[in-house]
Amino acid sequence: MDENCRQQALNLAELPFIHKWVALMPDTHMGYGMPIGGVIAARGTIIPNAVGVDIGCGVVFFTTNIPVQLVRECRTPQGLLLEVITKNILREIPVGFSHHKKRQESAYLSNLLAGGSAFAEELRRHPQLADLCFPSAFKQLGTLGGGNHFIELQEDEEGKLCVMLHSGSRNVGKQVCDYFNRMARRLNEQWGSTIPPSYQLAYLPVNDEAGQSYLNWMDMSLNFAGENRELMKERVKSIIRRLVTKYTDFGDVEFGMEINAHHNYAALENHYGEEVWVHRKGAISAREGELGIIPGAMGRTSYIVKGLGNPESFCSCSHGAGRKMGRRMALATYSEKEVLKELKKHSVVLETPSTKGIADEAPFVYKDIEDVMAQQTDLAVPILKLRTVAVVKG
Repeated sequence: MDENCRQQALNLAELPFIHKWVALMPDTHMGYGMPIGGVIAARGTIIPNAVGVDIGCGVVFFTTNIPVQLVRECRTPQGLLLEVITKNILREIPVGFSHHKKRQESAYLSNLLAGGSAFAEELRRHPQLADLCFPSAFKQLGTLGGGNHFIELQEDEEGKLCVMLHSGSRNVGKQVCDYFNRMARRLNEQWGSTIPPSYQLAYLPVNDEAGQSYLNWMDMSLNFAGENRELMKERVKSIIRRLVTKYTDFGDVEFGMEINAHHNYAALENHYGEEVWVHRKGAISAREGELGIIPGAMGRTSYIVKGLGNPESFCSCSHGAGRKMGRRMALATYSEKEVLKELKKHSVVLETPSTKGIADEAPFVYKDIEDVMAQQTDLAVPILKLRTVAVVKG
């Protein structure tokens, strides 16, 4: 790990409410306040920056019975079926900073904002945050975002088509994190906290009103992020079924295994005999037998894993390959042309509104996923190996 990441881990270890130790996954790298790929257990305390700005960011995955060879080879009037599928995904799912023009239907959000809901008191208590999140959340629902968010069509070891989608709570989670982090900083200063502000680890006791409010807003963001991925998943399924049925004589399209898991969140769990708030920032829960998703870099291998329930990692494992190079350095080091050449070399179809800046997500700027997997054989075991076929990015 780099020195900045190491220092952030040391800062966390100094916190008086840390339970046992700071756990770093093999994909770890520097984040805001807490390393990405980090896991901590806190006694009676929540740290907004240790959950992160994209609360509920995570991945959804599903399998199909469709042979990848079919979508690679089938020709349509608009081009290869694989390319037609990705173009339709990009057309129907807003990416980058784009949102839907029309309000999306959401029973969850509608019930949440109803006058008699349990969340109504939070809306009254924090009207400024409510205005920042709503009603814009309805138009953000079912949108991908940019950065490292993606929709990948993948091939499993039996040659069947699978889909992996990485996205989170969009602007909602960021507003919640920033709002409560500012509040925590003010309160910590009033309390005379000994934690240096430079650590970016302002905290809230969970039994205080502010801490309870953060947990309520975090849960809302987690539910919103999960619904966001679910909606996109169903739209991708619809696109695949419609186009495969239209352009091929393939039989019934079937969808199989499904997983939808967060990797930026906090949860109350029991570890080493104590009830503690486990913060996973860029890490997934890997309890014994629990299924998890570990994406690799664009155009590389990804894995579905089964957790081993290792207590030393607080039953966690990595959430991906992990960056080995920051975005600015990536853009200064690699060119758009090099990335496109690399994807073409691996026969990967890329669909994006613009390839400008694509180098910040180049495969070269991530750690080797095989190395990452080899370093966590005590945390999780692979059950599915997947190879990128096509990528949709913001």
